[in-house]
Amino acid sequence: MTISPHSFYPRAAGALLTPHGIFVTGTDTGVGKTLVAAGLLEALRARGVAAVGMKPVAAGCDLVDGAWVNEDVALLRAASGLRAAEELVNPYLYREPIAPHIAAAREGRPIELAVILEAYRRLADQAEFVVVEGAGGFRVPIDARQDLADLAARLGLPVVLVVGMRLGCLNHALLTAEAVAARGLRLAGWVANRIDPDMAAYAENLAALEARLPAPRLAEIPRLDAPDPKRVGALLQGWVAGPGLSGNSNIEII
Repeated sequence: MTISPHSFYPRAAGALLTPHGIFVTGTDTGVGKTLVAAGLLEALRARGVAAVGMKPVAAGCDLVDGAWVNEDVALLRAASGLRAAEELVNPYLYREPIAPHIAAAREGRPIELAVILEAYRRLADQAEFVVVEGAGGFRVPIDARQDLADLAARLGLPVVLVVGMRLGCLNHALLTAEAVAARGLRLAGWVANRIDPDMAAYAENLAALEARLPAPRLAEIPRLDAPDPKRVGALLQGWVAGPGLSGNSNIEII
């Protein structure tokens, strides 16, 4: 199914000005947000759009050649159509793979929305399009009071929801869609990612999501043995190539 980016709703109150980008969230952790975000970057790059991925907060990394590396951030950087400074792509990196606000407290480095928003502004100045990927689900806390939904609201970007197709995904997807709407944000579309190849009544669950989610399905990702952003990008190409997105700098998203 192909939809037009012109169907996006207006930005939330207090959002950043003139955002050319999208916010990728998921029904849970481990549902394929990074894969979809990287796929969007691959699809944009294939059309000649200078797009960059951003992972504001990442928790969990390995020491590689003397540097701490997060797998999600590395995948986004590899799929991006331009190179940007690490501190802009990933302002907050924590070593333990735990909830961001807990990781931040343990390392003594609190997450500040102002820092993330400034990093986004600087990326938006450099790129034609920014793909921002959240962490975990839409309401994951980042400190004692705020969560990633607060960041999404401040950015004011349209939201793409990645639904991990497994038992329980109906409730998670519908609650997330409600939370997105409650923040005054537009759910631009959703992606079904078959993370459980043995999910019972898969077709019926997919049909239930299509009937109940207030946005179109952008793609259906089959079970993959390994992350393949190029393949996912091909699945998303029909949406990316729709009216409003072109292979030059004249990108008109909102």
